[in-house]
Amino acid sequence: MQYISTRDREQQFSASQAIAKGLADDGGLLTPVYLPKLPRRALEELKDMSYQQRAVYVMKLFLDEFTVKELTDFANAAYGPEKFDTPAVAPVRALDSNTFCLELWHGPTCAFKDMALQMLPHLLTASLRKQEEEKTVCILVATSGDTGKGALEGFKDVDHTRILVFYPKDGVSAIQELQMVTQEGENVGVCSVVGNFDDAQTGVKKLFSDEKLREELAQRGFFLSSANSINWGRVLPQIVYYISAYCDLVRDEKIQLGDPINICVPTGNFGNILAAYYAKDMGVPINKLICASNSNNVLTDFLRTGTYDRNRTFYNTMSPSMDILISSNLERLLYAITGENSQVREYMEELNRTGRYQVSDKVLEKIQRLFVGYCCDDTVTQKVIGTIYRNFDYLIDPHTAVGFSALTQYREETGDMTPTVVASTASPFKFCDNVLGALGETNLRDGLDILDQLSEKTGQPVPAPLASLRGKQPRFQRTEEKEHMVDAVLDMLK
Repeated sequence: MQYISTRDREQQFSASQAIAKGLADDGGLLTPVYLPKLPRRALEELKDMSYQQRAVYVMKLFLDEFTVKELTDFANAAYGPEKFDTPAVAPVRALDSNTFCLELWHGPTCAFKDMALQMLPHLLTASLRKQEEEKTVCILVATSGDTGKGALEGFKDVDHTRILVFYPKDGVSAIQELQMVTQEGENVGVCSVVGNFDDAQTGVKKLFSDEKLREELAQRGFFLSSANSINWGRVLPQIVYYISAYCDLVRDEKIQLGDPINICVPTGNFGNILAAYYAKDMGVPINKLICASNSNNVLTDFLRTGTYDRNRTFYNTMSPSMDILISSNLERLLYAITGENSQVREYMEELNRTGRYQVSDKVLEKIQRLFVGYCCDDTVTQKVIGTIYRNFDYLIDPHTAVGFSALTQYREETGDMTPTVVASTASPFKFCDNVLGALGETNLRDGLDILDQLSEKTGQPVPAPLASLRGKQPRFQRTEEKEHMVDAVLDMLK
């Protein structure tokens, strides 16, 4: 399997090269030259496998350089009981006969990013060995809340790696920030950025394209790579859990093999729902992909009009991991739909130049056959949390609530009651203040005592990774303007 940049077909890379590079030199995203199709009986065979076995089966289709034994060792290490608090890893919970929740937050940081970021360090370090790379890799990460902690936890004390995470100052929840700034590990660094997530993400992309910086780091024995979903090694493990969810529904006799489902995903950077699209393209019977956004509804508008326009007000919401106006992984979808590197390159150049681009009617028609988009504000988000809890005795976080709002809007608009899986992307305990507010609580406890308050209110236990934050002292307090992010990199890699 070869990989190319979304902006240039001429250069091709092996899987290990693509994972090690993270981002193409031309700024494009590395993507497979084709998507493999699941063999005819694959879903039937996969339904009786463990999550780890499913991961090996799916990833092997894309990673021909890696042996089954390598991938098996990686999957057992990434998704074992010392990492995830349930043997199912990504269990599917039924709310009613045609509404299901795919719980992606049972890992060490209580967010869906663990599903990929526990696997990526294994894929990356193995890729570096295959490339006989002697320099130390420095992982640069921009986070809107959850990727940062997931990446820090995944890469802490991994040999021949350093990791530096940038997050928007005042743009993540208190618990998300505490998770990052207290991170253990000798090879980790954390820095807040004045501005929003898009400022941090744009800054990281500029660092990757900074030739002077690359030369300086090479002299010091380092090179840059990424753990954001711009890295194919992040997207690939996410495909697994959508295939796994379908297999669980068949195994548990919620649907029959071959029955269609819909997938609803709260997303900001488009990577999570892109993985569902890839699962569909590979052969999973998925009808509609429902894209859920908060008040930063740039994706909703794009899916409805074909115009992507980031020139709009940026909102800090109670679902901060979706507070994004530049959805990087949309570029991979545009390439998949158009098959034209030159067209994608033009879109991205126009986005950089003017902050917007418009796809053709033909491209929009193809996208709308696959995707629908809905959005909601914080008032609706909080209302949905309360409604789901009252109706189903089921607790969800604000991001997942945005997903359920989108599903409700879609069903009311279309009448389509196809069985639907909603991706639940974070533990509600990461957002105690907003969840408690949705349940009617007004007098909120200070600090981490709010975790106990939510537990007492609902009878749900505090997840161990969050309970373990008690008593930890912040290690990182650095803040930089986006123009000076390079200083943080150079200081870490002295």
